[in-house]
Amino acid sequence: MTMLTRGLSELTLQTRDPDGLARFYEAVLGLPVLSREDDRVWLACGEQTRLGLWSPGEKEFGDEGGRHVHYAFSVAPGALDEIAGRLRALGREPRGPVEHDGGDRSLYFEDPEGNLVEAWDIFEQGEGAREGVAALSEG
Repeated sequence: MTMLTRGLSELTLQTRDPDGLARFYEAVLGLPVLSREDDRVWLACGEQTRLGLWSPGEKEFGDEGGRHVHYAFSVAPGALDEIAGRLRALGREPRGPVEHDGGDRSLYFEDPEGNLVEAWDIFEQGEGAREGVAALSEG
């Protein structure tokens, strides 16, 4: 079957303080603000991906907040140490880095709203670099 997607376009999180959570993601991951609206802030987190931080309540398409397991950002090789340092400067202790099969590593942390975030240097090292996303289904 042919994959019809090109990647993830956006992820939205519910927060009581969109501006405050935006400052956290800017400080830890360097995500720049794309735009601000009355009840939301949009951050860039890749060439074609954005993170929406929305205030609680039903939105125009029936969106409602919920609890997810976690989500992951792909980061450059060597970035995990810098991210860990930024988190510690904010008084937050990350978990990891955790090494995965193939040599790539992840760092886990909670944002101020309690969302579990993973920073993953996916496919940057080891055999996974050659395999791409197909390697994920084998592990």
